[in-house]
Amino acid sequence: MSAVMGVHSCDRWDREVDLLVFGSGAAGLCAALVGANEGLDVLLCEKSPQVGGTTATSGGTVWIPGTRQSQSTPTPDLIERARLYLDGEIGRDGSPEMREQFLQTGPQAIDYLHKHTEVLFKVNSPYPDYHAENPGGALGGRALSPLAFDARLLGKDFKLVRPPMSEFMVLGGMMVARDEIKYLIRPWHSWQALTKSAQIVGRYVLDCLQLRPRGTRLLLGNALVGRFLYSLRIKGGEIALNAGLKELLQDERGQVVGAEVGIKGQTVRIRARRGVVLATGGPAASAQWRKRLMPERELSYSLAFSANTGDGLEAAQRVGAEVDLTGTNPFFWMPASTMRRKDGSTAVFPHLRDRPKPGLIAVRPDGHRFVNEANSYHDFVSALFKAEPSLPKPYAYLVCDQRFIHEYGLGLIHPVWHKLSSFIQKGYLFRGDTLEQLAQNINVDAQALMESVRVHNQDALKGQDRAFGKGSLALNQFNGDPLVQPNPCLHPIGQAPYFAVKVHPVPIGSSVGLRTNIHGQVLNHSGSAISGLYACGNDMSSIMRGHYPGPGITLGPGIVFGYLVARHAARQSGSDCEVTNRECA
Repeated sequence: MSAVMGVHSCDRWDREVDLLVFGSGAAGLCAALVGANEGLDVLLCEKSPQVGGTTATSGGTVWIPGTRQSQSTPTPDLIERARLYLDGEIGRDGSPEMREQFLQTGPQAIDYLHKHTEVLFKVNSPYPDYHAENPGGALGGRALSPLAFDARLLGKDFKLVRPPMSEFMVLGGMMVARDEIKYLIRPWHSWQALTKSAQIVGRYVLDCLQLRPRGTRLLLGNALVGRFLYSLRIKGGEIALNAGLKELLQDERGQVVGAEVGIKGQTVRIRARRGVVLATGGPAASAQWRKRLMPERELSYSLAFSANTGDGLEAAQRVGAEVDLTGTNPFFWMPASTMRRKDGSTAVFPHLRDRPKPGLIAVRPDGHRFVNEANSYHDFVSALFKAEPSLPKPYAYLVCDQRFIHEYGLGLIHPVWHKLSSFIQKGYLFRGDTLEQLAQNINVDAQALMESVRVHNQDALKGQDRAFGKGSLALNQFNGDPLVQPNPCLHPIGQAPYFAVKVHPVPIGSSVGLRTNIHGQVLNHSGSAISGLYACGNDMSSIMRGHYPGPGITLGPGIVFGYLVARHAARQSGSDCEVTNRECA
């Protein structure tokens, strides 16, 4: 054990706080904010120069059933229905007690944030569970989104918020909501489209004129991080940037009493009277962890924040904690395409919105379809793994025609306004004047590809996908094109030229994490709580156990257990001790 045992004398500490939190995603920010609101002296340490982690680049949706917000929608939600749904989705995999704690506490956590902070949510309805047709599934009411946030309220702290992927912003720095895209790509389509577009772009132009680094109208995960940061500052919580966890420190009883933190090249020893919270984001960005957890696969990329390398898990293991490896799947998945940027970095782009749209199919290297393309991203990748069980680097191609790209875009290629030649030159987009030529360019079986397109087109004309049921599920229809009937997810792949983009399975977060009890206390190998040590977010073993029942099933539990650990820590008694107070940030 490399942790320093028996360190409890006052003169050995550089700093003392009540609650020491590592990681500034939604879970860590929530734990820090709730702790500060409960009157604790809180220090949040973030390994990188900005706050937000993976949350900042996410959609910001949180899946929390039974909230007060859902009661005012056409799809009011009941915890009893959500329990039935999760029991069917997860079954006996994992701890029913942990799931029940999440279900019972979720509405309380959202009410608490609305009452005491500026972290405010709206309910999305409709917004189906990913398997809404199953018993207990819901068509809406469980997925909450953060309200848009005016980053001007942050003042100089705006620069601390990690920005979204550049490819997700318009005009170099403007965020756009899902329901606003239709206006911006066709501003002259109607007076409403023109007015809405003028408002959105006008706000961004004003930001540019004021020399702001990017648009101050924050949406999605950026809005969630902005709201947490703003609220934390109001409550007096302190943040140390470029502050990475090195070691957890225990006393002679085995209680975690603080940590060694690397700050600006120095090792700072920080005492935590009420506890240490691990919310460092899990191990999804670590190539070593990916190989350890899935040795049969070669997973070159991740959509998790690059600093999510398992620091919290590794430090906790060194003080006797157990990493739970028993889930169905160690990661949550997204099909993603990649392209080299001008600066030499690689853009890893999640395929969220294009797959469900009408006029696209996904094929394996043998040219055959293997999945309902409109299913959830996690289910898409699960189907690819199943179709290619022995392929170390499984991949698929999304195939469409030029009409599709013009209408909906394709991966990194935006709809309407695009120059396809540059994407072809970079090797991102593949083109063929015939399906046979496209098959040759992407090295798939030409006869199989042509047959796949023929059968798809035949079914599209009838509005029924006989092979995989694309467009038959609530989630499919929600993400399809309502203007296309009778099936919003089906349209023939029409005239040449034809195009394809290659997609790979990419982790977006980890299911594997530290085993905890219902209070978020980290457990050792004998199942006992390690006093003074908590985990939440992706550092905590997911209550979903590698299953993906709905949108926001990582952020939702992350916020709920962040709330729980802070409340539990606030009830603990800290020992009195005079310490040296040298600043660490």
